[in-house]
Amino acid sequence: MKIAVIGSTMMDIVSYTDEMPQAGETRRVNGFHIASGGKGANQAIAAAKLGADVVMMTAVGDDMFGERSRRNFQDHHIDMSLVKTAEGTSNGIATIVVDATGQNRILINPGANEKLSPADIEAAGDELSTCGLFVLQLEVPLETVYAAIRFAKAHGIKVLLNPAPASRDLSLDMACQCDFFVPNETELSILVDKPVDTVEQVREAAESLVERGLTNVIVTMGSRGSLLVTSEETQLVPSLKVDAVDSTGAGDAFIGCFVDTYARTEDVLGSMQRASRYAALSVTRKARRIHTPMPESLPHSLTLDVCIPIGSGGNFSWKNKKSSSMTTVISARPRFSSLSCSRVSSRSGRRPRASTMS
Repeated sequence: MKIAVIGSTMMDIVSYTDEMPQAGETRRVNGFHIASGGKGANQAIAAAKLGADVVMMTAVGDDMFGERSRRNFQDHHIDMSLVKTAEGTSNGIATIVVDATGQNRILINPGANEKLSPADIEAAGDELSTCGLFVLQLEVPLETVYAAIRFAKAHGIKVLLNPAPASRDLSLDMACQCDFFVPNETELSILVDKPVDTVEQVREAAESLVERGLTNVIVTMGSRGSLLVTSEETQLVPSLKVDAVDSTGAGDAFIGCFVDTYARTEDVLGSMQRASRYAALSVTRKARRIHTPMPESLPHSLTLDVCIPIGSGGNFSWKNKKSSSMTTVISARPRFSSLSCSRVSSRSGRRPRASTMS
């Protein structure tokens, strides 16, 4: 299955500090670097590193950062036929500050990303129609995202939407047309205006979206793993326990690995398990070029915990269940285990859809 990533390209300007400055305070940083990034580009490269067939649709600046972004796609063997240069426009820039725990704060200047338009979707129709999965984010204009969703639905193409950065202007009707809706817990909280301090609260927030019409809501929760919520079941997939150094791009690593695995297997839970482990490994070092490990740099095999069913009563169990039959090998030609988890927590009835996420 060919994957089209339609989204952003950034140049990341990353600083490391022991502690975030207070308002009006100046602090010295411990390190600094510039790396190719952007949610769309990161997700495309993560998938391509694992062997996925990826075409990238994006707009880059006509500056040195735009050229560097093009070289980055070329280096990772991504189809660049739909990468355009926005004349007279600078490349997108992300300013990132990472604290001592590996957590980050990000500010973006969209730059050329704002030049990716619905007309570009229409013009690329022949190429896009050969894809089986679209991967979208919100660092390009919303109307372009909507055009991609409409095109996908008209051509029987599945859609994964990563609502980042979170925007309450996002149309719920358009989001409901996506096969997968993948926010992190902070984005989920912004979209539904609910707290997400506990896994139980994350579940309740995700359920509120399913009740409003979304199909598969997958919430990434950092060290707490990832959560799948549908109208029929809720499943918690634990994360691999690691010493986090830099969480920048971990969500993108998750999505890149998820779509690579899903394109090969169409196994949602199996894809989440592999993606959770891959994302965990991506935070174990400072990012330099792209925030995902190469397959050959990973352990030869990873023994995965069984995903844990979550009942509607909110009794969450973090038992470290192990299964000798559940080993995933992450390699240039990955093999995938057969993963099965019992279904729980049936829910009935849906509320009327609202026009926006708020």
